[in-house]
Amino acid sequence: MFIQIMQGRTGEPGRLKAQLERWRRDLGSGARGWLGSTGGVADDGTFVGVVRFESPEAARRNSDRPEQGAWWRETEPLFDGGVLFHDCPDTETHGRGGSDDAGFVQIMQGRITDVERLRALNKGMDETVARFRPDVIGSVTALHGDGGFTETVYFTSEAAAREAEAKEMPPEMRDFFERESELLRDVTYLDLHDPWMMSPA
Repeated sequence: MFIQIMQGRTGEPGRLKAQLERWRRDLGSGARGWLGSTGGVADDGTFVGVVRFESPEAARRNSDRPEQGAWWRETEPLFDGGVLFHDCPDTETHGRGGSDDAGFVQIMQGRITDVERLRALNKGMDETVARFRPDVIGSVTALHGDGGFTETVYFTSEAAAREAEAKEMPPEMRDFFERESELLRDVTYLDLHDPWMMSPA
């Protein structure tokens, strides 16, 4: 799977959401290899869009379409300042991955000091998370290629996530998060209280 991340500040969340809905309605059927998208605007006005494709080639075909270019020219003015893009061929999926059933999505971004150690740490954690965090549907991690990463975590609801966070973690999960934090730097969180989900018809 290939992931394209789009990120920027917006003061027009309603108009931006309408533009994304128009893309799904008018352009989505022609985006061969598009698997789905997750987006939304955090409390500070930051929009993040996580777009999943079958391959880099599928993402490139979509970007090269004239109608895609026309849509973007209409959409770009809805952002305040520049828009940051990350093309991520190196991705990992845990649990059910990206799910339109999520009622709450949290975006975690930062830098990884040792990717291979983190991959080894993640192995076998899906079963533990499923057992102790039923509020977590799944997650998708995209590596930016420069040490940065974006992890998108899908929850059944924000209320369920907050309730689970308040409980004491079992030892194996506490150990995992402690070891994970040793490998991460400059971590920030963006909560999408109203996630915008799109999937092919």
